[in-house]
Amino acid sequence: MTDFVHTATSNGIGMITLDRPKALNSLSLDMVRAITQALLAWRLDDTVRAVLIRSSSEKAFCAGGDIRFFHEAGSSTPLAGSALLEDFFTEEYALNHLIHTYPKPYVAIMDGIVMGGGMGIAQAGESNRMRIVTERTKMAMPEVNIGLFPDVGGSYFLSRCPGQIGAYLGVTGEVIGAADALHAGLADVFVPSAELGALSDMLASTRSTDLRGAIMEFGTPFRGQAAPDASMLASQRARIDRHFAKDEVGAIAASLANDEDAFAQKTLAVMRKRSPLMMCVTLAQLRRGAALGVADCLRMERTMVRRSFENGEVLEGIRSVVIDKDNSPKWQPPSLEDVDAAMVERFFEPAWPAYAHPLRELG
Repeated sequence: MTDFVHTATSNGIGMITLDRPKALNSLSLDMVRAITQALLAWRLDDTVRAVLIRSSSEKAFCAGGDIRFFHEAGSSTPLAGSALLEDFFTEEYALNHLIHTYPKPYVAIMDGIVMGGGMGIAQAGESNRMRIVTERTKMAMPEVNIGLFPDVGGSYFLSRCPGQIGAYLGVTGEVIGAADALHAGLADVFVPSAELGALSDMLASTRSTDLRGAIMEFGTPFRGQAAPDASMLASQRARIDRHFAKDEVGAIAASLANDEDAFAQKTLAVMRKRSPLMMCVTLAQLRRGAALGVADCLRMERTMVRRSFENGEVLEGIRSVVIDKDNSPKWQPPSLEDVDAAMVERFFEPAWPAYAHPLRELG
């Protein structure tokens, strides 16, 4: 195990604790491997009936992948980046698939920041998942802000949000809290952060065979506390569905521009800061992902991430946000009007023959 991932078992529950607080639990390749190793070991272990993944820090569950590493490796030669970069995405996406298809209840405590790769290790398969949010939850798939797209299975779980909420979250990269996560179907239950200790005590002692039901019952008294006011996504649902139903980002922007509502204008202003190319790629990705299973979504994203580092938009985005911190990316092309269909389609062109795809064995 890595120093940043700790595992233990208690009361038949395998516990994974992310412990890299200075980096907000950003995932390294070693961390991906440690989580995978634990899940594989527990999958066939009859003494382990469920898995719980959490953070040692109240600031973040997991802020995503280690994008400083992405920049360093992706800036190296050959063009597609180093072997470690290739390994990272292949193994991270394989881990995401393992979580989605895990045969035992999988509980994620999404306290604090949960973004990008953090979402990938929290959004488990529908039948066994239990995703807990608190008043400190700050959730997003913000990849368009660094010139990337919502990966780690975002094609799958965002495209299955109600209405056009997934398209809104993916194209804008906006951050939401607990109430919005519940409304979007990206969380299952709210538990106040002050009650997480009591939740852990309950999990350490319960004999219930329905762990998901026990957690829902524990969270029932706190229902509604996640949203002193109505969920923003709920209140803006009709507007989001109307604008983001368009199949071109330029059409979405034009529709927002003709809406004088403050939310529409704020959304348009946010989009003007994002990578025009990657917003278009993201919308195309989510439209395709709606018709694909999770394995095919991850295979598509693995191709897309290879194309992304070949393109270089992600390297410029990370430079701007993390390396130089000037927050002035030089997006290429610089405007939506300059993005054409061929540029978008390039991200979906096969990078390997089907028999050689790094994730060909996912099924």
